[in-house]
Amino acid sequence: MNAFFAALPAALGTTLLVTVVSLAIGCLAAFPLMLARVSENAILSNFAKLIIEIIRGVPPVVWVFVIYFGIQIGAFRFAPLPTAIIAFSLITAAYIAEVYRGGFLSVKSGQFEAAAAIGLNKTRTFIDVISPQMIRVAIPGVVTYAVGLLKDTSIMSIIGVVDIVFVASRAMRSTGDAITPFLIAALLYMVISIPLGLLGRRLYTSMKKKVA
Repeated sequence: MNAFFAALPAALGTTLLVTVVSLAIGCLAAFPLMLARVSENAILSNFAKLIIEIIRGVPPVVWVFVIYFGIQIGAFRFAPLPTAIIAFSLITAAYIAEVYRGGFLSVKSGQFEAAAAIGLNKTRTFIDVISPQMIRVAIPGVVTYAVGLLKDTSIMSIIGVVDIVFVASRAMRSTGDAITPFLIAALLYMVISIPLGLLGRRLYTSMKKKVA
């Protein structure tokens, strides 16, 4: 078990790295996807909707396998860690795009008209008027999603990413103890996810009060 405890800090760091980087990339990529989804152009909107539904409709483990085993150019193949980041960024973008869309739709239509009346074009209206309100409404949903993302990253161990689950599995095989390593792994996930979940609920409650 000494090797397990020695490997845990780095494994925890890898888990947090993939979670944070994937969330950041996904949140950025979600913006153009959301804009396409709410576009007045029916073709663009329906195409974005199709992309979102396809990504969300496929289990994360399948995306990890598709990117790791399916994307290969000659001898080139993505390494396990970049594969995990790409897969979870893709999935995050699809989910957060819908969170953003909910925030976008919560903005009253009169604000678009008011912005146009003072001479703001659509780009400035979105950046200066709509985005701040949309993001404020979306933040609780993003935080809640981050909790799920943290737990979903556990599947990346199947392609060899040395995360919390990977070192727990390795300890189980080397010691024959299936309880202790995974109990510790579960506690680590809980220590991170429970405060995040509470933060998400608090932000949601605060947002509802402000809207009311």
